[in-house]
Amino acid sequence: MTEPMILRARVAAPVAEVRHALTDPAAMRVWLAEHAEVEAPDRFGFWGRTTPEGDAPHQRLLHADERTVRFAWLLDGEETTAELALEEDEDGTTIVTLSQSHFDFQDLITGKSIRGVLQTYWCQALTNLAEHFEGRELTPQVDYTTAEMRVEVVIGAPPSEVFESLTSSEAVARWWGYPVEVEPYVGGRWAMGSLADDPNPAKVLELDPARRFSLDWGDSGVGVWELEGSEGKTRLTVMQSGFDETRPPYAAWGGFLAGVAELRRYLELPNWRPVLLP
Repeated sequence: MTEPMILRARVAAPVAEVRHALTDPAAMRVWLAEHAEVEAPDRFGFWGRTTPEGDAPHQRLLHADERTVRFAWLLDGEETTAELALEEDEDGTTIVTLSQSHFDFQDLITGKSIRGVLQTYWCQALTNLAEHFEGRELTPQVDYTTAEMRVEVVIGAPPSEVFESLTSSEAVARWWGYPVEVEPYVGGRWAMGSLADDPNPAKVLELDPARRFSLDWGDSGVGVWELEGSEGKTRLTVMQSGFDETRPPYAAWGGFLAGVAELRRYLELPNWRPVLLP
């Protein structure tokens, strides 16, 4: 079995408040899922369109105390284990450490198992948890019931700034939280890490300044970012097409949307710092 996947996030709220949000059904329906029911210790479940295999609650509470919530989660016939552990940070915020078993990066790449979405799923959820406490409008999560990828968000920055943040290697690396190298011209390459490290970089298909940017991701299809400005703000529409609709690349979509959430924060918050920690 592979080692558990670990993610860490900073949430601007005391430990007790964050702990409450992990098991309070009303709060969970804001940051985590469409539906949630909790009556500890006998019932703990969340489900809906934005939950992998969310046709029904497939979770079972294993342990809960003042700083930890651990539950079993049946996914693709395997019982996985997720744990959220809380610790106080120096400035009164809370560090949330998410541990998730049964995640294999190859499943993310191949789409062989729904468990391949777990990394980007939790990136979205933890960012939403942080934004919930900050009183910000949450970025939509992946809808795992559809083969359509189209999401609109409004960003409090003009299109020129948003476009620069999508096409500048330095800017993308800052808000994405990972080195990225971009050749900002039609026919150019977009590479995770660097062009030297990525053997299959995406290709820039369209680059219309402050209006439209699209990338060919190969088998995963074409990703498009459309920008429309009004009163100093930008309506950003994120779309993907050209993939195998019998196997939508949900893991990649989760990565896109987790990135969009951090892009919004990067452009809107004067003292921005990323939610997810290295």
